[in-house]
Amino acid sequence: MSSESSVEGVPVTALKRHAEVSELVEDARWRYYVLDQPTVSDAQFDEWFKELLALEEAHPSLQTPDSPTQKVGAPVSGDFAKVQHLARMESLDNAFDGEDMAGWATRAERLAEGDPGPYLCELKIDGLAIALVYRDGKLERGATRGDGRTGDDVTANVRTIKGVPHRLKGDDVPSLVEVRGEVYIPVEDFKKLNEQLVEQGKAPFANPRNSAAGTLRQKDPRITAQRPLRMLVHGIGVWEGATEPRRQSEVYDRLREFGLPVSDLYKVVPGLDDVNAYIEHYREHRHDPAYEIDGVVVKIDDFRTQRELGSTSRAPRWAIAYKYPPEEVNTKLLDIQVGVGRTGRVTPYAVMEPVVVSGSTVERATLHNAAIVVKKGVLVGDTVVLRKAGDVIPEIVGPVAALRDGSEREFVMPTHCPECGTQLAYEKEGDADLRCPNARSCPAQIRERIYFAAGRYALDIDGLGYVAATALTQPLPPQEPVVRTEADLFDLKIEQLIPIKSVVRDQDTGLPKIDPKTGEQKIVSFFSNINGEPSQNARLILAELEEAKQVPLWRVLVALSIRHVGPPTARKLADAMRSIDAIMNASEEELAAVEDVGPRMAATIKEWFGVDWHREIIERWRAAGVRMEDEPAPEKGPQTLEGLTFVVTGTLEGYTRDSASEALAGQGGKVASSVSKKTSFLVAGENAGSKYDKAVTLGVPILDGAGFEVLLKNGPEAAAQVAIKPEEA
Repeated sequence: MSSESSVEGVPVTALKRHAEVSELVEDARWRYYVLDQPTVSDAQFDEWFKELLALEEAHPSLQTPDSPTQKVGAPVSGDFAKVQHLARMESLDNAFDGEDMAGWATRAERLAEGDPGPYLCELKIDGLAIALVYRDGKLERGATRGDGRTGDDVTANVRTIKGVPHRLKGDDVPSLVEVRGEVYIPVEDFKKLNEQLVEQGKAPFANPRNSAAGTLRQKDPRITAQRPLRMLVHGIGVWEGATEPRRQSEVYDRLREFGLPVSDLYKVVPGLDDVNAYIEHYREHRHDPAYEIDGVVVKIDDFRTQRELGSTSRAPRWAIAYKYPPEEVNTKLLDIQVGVGRTGRVTPYAVMEPVVVSGSTVERATLHNAAIVVKKGVLVGDTVVLRKAGDVIPEIVGPVAALRDGSEREFVMPTHCPECGTQLAYEKEGDADLRCPNARSCPAQIRERIYFAAGRYALDIDGLGYVAATALTQPLPPQEPVVRTEADLFDLKIEQLIPIKSVVRDQDTGLPKIDPKTGEQKIVSFFSNINGEPSQNARLILAELEEAKQVPLWRVLVALSIRHVGPPTARKLADAMRSIDAIMNASEEELAAVEDVGPRMAATIKEWFGVDWHREIIERWRAAGVRMEDEPAPEKGPQTLEGLTFVVTGTLEGYTRDSASEALAGQGGKVASSVSKKTSFLVAGENAGSKYDKAVTLGVPILDGAGFEVLLKNGPEAAAQVAIKPEEA
């Protein structure tokens, strides 16, 4: 039969693909809902499900009662007694963008013959659906959703969940009520649980949802009781024998009065614009709740309107789940290698099959230290769950143990530095991190320190990025590095740069990059063009190095990579002592007396300056013209901002972020990096981002550029009068 043939008007190619994808979806549901051992990511499942919907939309005869698109959940397992739900537990249709949401709202408005609002917005917990039956106020039964009509009786395990009352309290308790909710394990507790399982030689769970499902389905309730299950209620199926609520939000008030756990993060809003604002807020703050969420559920609040709209064969028309782009995907862990940082810390990194997660392709992820590898229970060769939350560094959540075939192997931490061969060691007993003690000549540490010294909060040399730092410190043999330690940095000459060729290294891991076409390491000539003349990069670096000789003392201190001395501490040291010689010659007691330093950091600083090759760096930089002292401290002006804490974000006209911070500090203000309840004002320029949203949430007054000028000229009381109030933001 040709591909153009058809059966009942459906092309054979469509029939075949529908059957293939249906089988994939059914198998994924069985593993997810019944076995609690998913082998595909949520992203892959959603992709298959959307493909089925598209096929059925194009060919309606494919949409039969047996189609996965018409089913709820999955068949019940064979390990528990089966119970019939008092009312069918439906699933939810999904929206993935604003167009989907607008389409749902338009259909609801048409069916309701008018505006169906207000809407109730709540977080979609990535947990296990559960139904609890209370008869005469007493917990009678707890059951999983199963296929929506029949579920597993897990009453004994439900009774062990902290926060779930065995008897409802209050005067107007229904004689019969079935409440629906989600069982979950908090994210931090999930990590601890997996660590315990690995210590016991058991396979860890792939994610918090499956840890909750697996825990609730334990045959021995004593095991369930030992694990940190929690529950939040999000609806009712049956309500008899008490004053019946008229709205979803009223149900939540009543259930909370009965002693049931109800989220306090839901919100009732009048229209779709407000719904979208709620969705966008939690897209930005997705990881604020203690539990995993994968979207937002939007419900029409009024029960009468809900009844008018009714349901399809699987989902209510009065509710929809807006799903965020998945942050978790599955990929293959090909290897675990180690990189060496600027302080000598040796960090294991996962090398994976490249995969797209949160909009970017990822093939490396840090594993922090050998103990973390063990705690996560990952083996080389595992299929792993990979997460990248927003701009956060990619993280391996854990292995998909159900896919192991016996070929996987344990990672063994190296005993010697992979770049200089020095034996690795712990600095002191009880440390988590192995380090390479060869700080002076380990190529990896020198490379990382040079890159750090050129950074924004140190010498601020834009041209000296990671590729340039690698080229300067690790050119190809037989060439010798032109920068052997930081001491060489300000003595560079153009003729030294031209012949350099270098291996390209990954900025996150320090490991060599491999050319996918040749399978060999990538090599660049960074400082010369094809004619053998100095490149623009070479000229730029030398020009910027010349400018960097005049940076303030605090930036020089940061560039020296003194352990624990970051920009805030460096500023305090420079302000207090004014010169590198004063700091170098100060006693531990004098250093400890500087604000934010203290005895332990003072000892570290004193130890650093006691190393001969460290002092050589300072003298070579001094000889090259680097300024090693600041002007005498100016007399302090009025300290009108003393005792107040500020956060600066966005782009302010006439100020850099640093100069705005210095202006605040000059009047006694303290500048912090993140917004909290202790923040006095947020100073917000253009493109303020998430800090602005957090200030609104916490009720922190916000100053724009004009308000900032009022603050500096007239003080905090005047600024408070012109600040943007959270309710106005």
